[in-house]
Parts: sequence; C-alpha cells; structure tokens
Amino acid sequence: MNILIFGATGMVGQGVLRECLLAADVERVQTVGRTATGQRYPKLHEIMHGDLWNYGAIEPQLQNFDACFLCLGVSSSRMAEAQYTHMAYDLTLAAARTLQRLHPRMIFVYVSGAGTDGTAQSRSMWARVKGRTENALLALPFKAAYLFRPGVIQPLHGARFKTASHRLIYAVTKPLLPVLRLIFCNFVLTTEMVGEAMLAVARHGANQAVLEAGDISAICATAARS
Repeated sequence: MNILIFGATGMVGQGVLRECLLAADVERVQTVGRTATGQRYPKLHEIMHGDLWNYGAIEPQLQNFDACFLCLGVSSSRMAEAQYTHMAYDLTLAAARTLQRLHPRMIFVYVSGAGTDGTAQSRSMWARVKGRTENALLALPFKAAYLFRPGVIQPLHGARFKTASHRLIYAVTKPLLPVLRLIFCNFVLTTEMVGEAMLAVARHGANQAVLEAGDISAICATAARS
C-alpha cells in the first residue's frame, strides 16, 4: 500500500506514522504538513505545505495512494464557531475533496473524537462542527471513509503532544493511564493501537463507518489474531 498522512507531527499522527513505517505491506508513506517530522526512512517522503486549505500547487505529488489518514486536529478552546469551522471542517474537506477527485477508489480515515454529534445539533460547538465534518466526508464518493472517534489516547514510542498545555496535562495523568487501560481496556487507547487500526481498515475495511474507541480496540484485537 501507499499511504498519505496529514498531521504526522501531532501526537496521534506521530503514532500512526510509526505504524505505517513499520508495516511490511506499506511501500510508501508520504506526509503533508507545515513542518517536517524529523524522521528518516527510505520509504518516507515529506511535503512541506503551508496552505492546508489549497492543494493545487502540490496535486502532482498527491497521486497514486491507496489510503489517506487525516490526523489533523485543533482545540476549539477560545474559538468562535466560525473560526473553528474554518480550522476543522474547511481544512478537512479541502484535503478530502482534492483526494477524492484524484483517487475515487481511496480509503479515507479521519480522526474525529469521542462525543462527536452525528446529528450536528449538539449544544457543544465542537461536537456540532465535527458532526458536520463527518457527514460531509461520508457524502463524498470514496471507496470507503472511516471516522475514528477515540477518547483517551496514551502516547507511546516517543509520540508527544505539540502544545505545552497538553504536555502538562499528560505529565500529571501519565501514571494513571496504564491502570485505566487495564480497567477500561475498550475505551483507553494508545497511539500504537490507533495506527494499527487505521492500517487494518485500509487493508480489510470495517463493518461500520463510525468507529468509537471500543470498535477501534476490537479491530486491533482481531488484527493481532490474524
């Protein structure tokens, strides 16, 4: 497979990139983002692209991919709905619409979030915007689109949060996460699990488009047995 990753420098994206680089059946991994990952692998190619709402300038470099893992994300804190919509909905759909036109048979995987409202009627602004984003992605005629809704994610293998506030929160909660994973094994995921599950749905599909934390955990368990 040839895999395209957006957001490979974020915490989730770092974990997903690692699993793609380790996968024997992934021949090429290409990242798109504002900054480089700092990784050096023969099958890794990187595109530094500052305008994530427009891809005309780099379309020739977005050809011949089997799957896209979109791991871009931004906190809605202190944002008005219009601003968050631009950062979440508009940004995601700009990439998705470009890729669907170039690759109608592509598998598209979008990292959404637990609590997203598929009806887009929630009182929570971010849940409404994420819901609209999910619905717009499902309306695009990809081969298949999968919406990952993880909740708590433990970073492994050197993956780290980009923002100082998230790093501080993780430093405080880090001792509790292994215990929480034992107690709530279907709800507390790791970056490794998210990456493995994305690869699994790219290879074999899934029974449903919306995948909550428990579904992601089950996909990992099935992949480990196969």
